[in-house]
Amino acid sequence: MTYNPLRYLGEELESLRAQGLFRHPRVLEGRQAAEAVFDHREVINLSSNNYLGLTTHPKLIEAAMAAVERYGAGSGSVRTIAGTMADHVALEEKIARFKHTPAALVFQSGFTANAGTVSCILGKEDVIVSDELNHASIIDGCRLSRAKIAVFKHRDVADLRRVLDETQGHYRRTLVITDGVFSMDGDIAPLPDIVEVAERYEAIIMVDDAHASGVLGQQGRGTVDHFGLHGRVHVQVGTLSKAIGCLGGYVAGSQDLIDYLIHKARPFLFSTSHPPAVTAAAIAAFDLLQEDPSLMERLWDNTRYFKAGLERLGFDTGHSETPITPVIVGDGAKAMAFSDRLFEQGVFAQGIGFPTVPNDKSRVRTIVTATHTREDLDRALAVFEAVGREMGLIAPVGSAR
Repeated sequence: MTYNPLRYLGEELESLRAQGLFRHPRVLEGRQAAEAVFDHREVINLSSNNYLGLTTHPKLIEAAMAAVERYGAGSGSVRTIAGTMADHVALEEKIARFKHTPAALVFQSGFTANAGTVSCILGKEDVIVSDELNHASIIDGCRLSRAKIAVFKHRDVADLRRVLDETQGHYRRTLVITDGVFSMDGDIAPLPDIVEVAERYEAIIMVDDAHASGVLGQQGRGTVDHFGLHGRVHVQVGTLSKAIGCLGGYVAGSQDLIDYLIHKARPFLFSTSHPPAVTAAAIAAFDLLQEDPSLMERLWDNTRYFKAGLERLGFDTGHSETPITPVIVGDGAKAMAFSDRLFEQGVFAQGIGFPTVPNDKSRVRTIVTATHTREDLDRALAVFEAVGREMGLIAPVGSAR
């Protein structure tokens, strides 16, 4: 019999199958749009991060194609050797102006922007104070830094204060870090209170605005702008992969921060830079954000309409305040079955279970976009209602709630 040291992987996968949690990614056939074809089925797409519909915007496509014609398909090198192109510099200058910071640096993904920055600026003599529901990229960056990790209860400023009291004086530096918008629940960090408390302890303040970029703040500048906190958040992380419609992440902050990351951040140092098409499309996207306010207006009109519809039907949508609206089911297997049944009826809303969320908080996560029509949303709500009643997730018609 052939020796198989990876046999345990198959056993783990069988456990996932037994729990109803095993999934292959659905395959998109065509464009990432409000109505799209996944696994040969045309569905209303409520699973995309394409908040403003920019993945298919003509101006981004035109910019990308022109860049390929002019510069080629790739950059051919890491940024610190031969891979810094003029458009990389132009994009970073545009982001810095957009975020009202002295400088910015583009990373290959939002994940590497978070993980690379946290692991770079902190060390084993420091402490990181992190919201318990922060993104996995923040958690990985914290672990890689070898700093002490202290966790405060989700959005609980009193608990943040308690943790800072307990750690004060025991470490060289303190970093307080939070998501701006939390990706599974759609709630917003109480950033003004977090900043006020962190400042009292002279902590570094870092915000991951991946799901706030292009969604909150003037022209989509994020939670720092939304709350009027410019100059008080030392490290801002954003993404080019969601509302911006492209690929990548960025860090915005002081010139010293950016120069330090250029010399020390391992993902930046050891990954090939963005291809010309992506960089040019991202530049076009930031121009659009500032030129066309109707994009965000439509996004928020659709958000309010769909959220109200789910709540009217009796679904538990948690504490969402943004276009991310979870429909909390509870059991992981039931959440996956709910997602599958919705898909069969023409709505793609991804099931989310453990370990992404606690098993008793398993859900399907919905995200509306600016490009959904009212007809799309009405059809989706009708499917949610039919499947929700069929599975006993909401009360039958005519029964008391």
